[in-house]
Amino acid sequence: MATGDTEARIAAINAALPDADERTRAFLDALANDAVKATEHAAYVMDGDGAQAHDPVTGAPVALPVDAEDVINNNALRAVLDTARAALQLRSSDEAARAAAADALMKDPAEARLPLIEQALAQEQSSRVRARLELARATTLLASPDAAHRLQAAQLLQQARDPDIKLLLNEQLGREDDPKVKAAIAAAIAHIDAGLAWGERLGVLFTGLSLGSILLLAALGLAITYGLMGVINMAHGELIMVGAYATYVVQALFQRYLPAGAFDWYLVAAVPIAFGAAALVGAVLERGVIRFLYGRPLETLLATWGISLMLIQAVRSLFGAQNVGVENPAWMSGGWQALPNLMLPYNRLVIIAFAAAVLAGVAFLIARTRLGLFVRGVTQNRAMAACMGVNTARTDTYAFALGSGIAGLAGCALSQVGNVGPDLGQSYIVDSFMVVVLGGVGQLAGTVVAALGLGLANKLLEGWAGAVLAKIAVLVFIIVFIQKRPQGLFALKGREA
Repeated sequence: MATGDTEARIAAINAALPDADERTRAFLDALANDAVKATEHAAYVMDGDGAQAHDPVTGAPVALPVDAEDVINNNALRAVLDTARAALQLRSSDEAARAAAADALMKDPAEARLPLIEQALAQEQSSRVRARLELARATTLLASPDAAHRLQAAQLLQQARDPDIKLLLNEQLGREDDPKVKAAIAAAIAHIDAGLAWGERLGVLFTGLSLGSILLLAALGLAITYGLMGVINMAHGELIMVGAYATYVVQALFQRYLPAGAFDWYLVAAVPIAFGAAALVGAVLERGVIRFLYGRPLETLLATWGISLMLIQAVRSLFGAQNVGVENPAWMSGGWQALPNLMLPYNRLVIIAFAAAVLAGVAFLIARTRLGLFVRGVTQNRAMAACMGVNTARTDTYAFALGSGIAGLAGCALSQVGNVGPDLGQSYIVDSFMVVVLGGVGQLAGTVVAALGLGLANKLLEGWAGAVLAKIAVLVFIIVFIQKRPQGLFALKGREA
């Protein structure tokens, strides 16, 4: 395993695997870690700093010969060593380790390892690991010089639903000479493609739902400030940015002042802080500027656009022009392997659930609370609400702060899936207005349908026409739709209109 040409060393490593003991395992580790020296007839494992050595067979300390040289491993040998070390995990008591070992053998098949796989199959009790070992055995037979074995492997692999196996079959198809085996491999690839197609379709639907939930979070606050109050707030994107930077600040405080174990809960603390920070900025904006411009939409557009530029510059001055890093907590890292070619990231799943929770909270607040009653009353008939004793100025401030706070929640969520920088809000302001206008001004149900519909439409069209053309197609559709139905998907009816 230490001397000779590459092919001879690989053959020796594979031959040692079926009967490998702890000393073999230790020697493979030493080879992989470049801790082996060798002469023409013997190998030596270096201890610690390399001043001492021991015999890999007996474990006894030995004097290192003067002519001993470092054992050099090329890339091919390193790949074989990694697979061999993983394969030895087939004897582990941990089911997950055995499954990972089977996967390693499946991705790097070699017929010399077939006895090891057969031995593991005879002893394996877990049905999940047995299924992975069966696939590893079939991919190993696919590399056999015997055409009958390759034919058997191609037939066994037809039922696989794994992109890695499809890659192996494609590689074998390119070098296969036997026409019968070639036809069987082509049929197996076609079967795998048919099985993987559902994973790809569901993946597109999930990414569309994920994008739709992000658009929903970004547009919900605007559905209040623009949909209910009629204010064209061009600083809405910057309020999203405020929420994202508030999340970044909370993360930094947790990292600096709290124990390491508390970091996983920083996002929970960041949610109310992001809401409060954006709501405070929104309240100041409403009391300082917006309340003087009600009923003058073009002037609110210009004023809030100027404020958006001021907020961007303020963030650049405080945090710098570069993006800042916001990390996912451990419980939002990784994903759920729903299908062999479909991984659902935990951060996206959490954001979808978070968007649903925020939507439910806003719907309850608007429909069932005293503040919601006042907001609806002031929106529908400001003069009558004032005559009934409603403080309309205070209600305007509360409503605008609520819409701004929801934008801050959107920023908190967006910090977990993308970059946080001064221009974060610019990416969502146009999409947010499109969602609100398409859904119907003042209609929460319309906002939900429009956000999810636009998210799914974007992702479905991207696979067909590319990202840029998909965006253009969606924009053209909205323009045509609004021309035909200016009130949007869900129009106000009766006296409310």
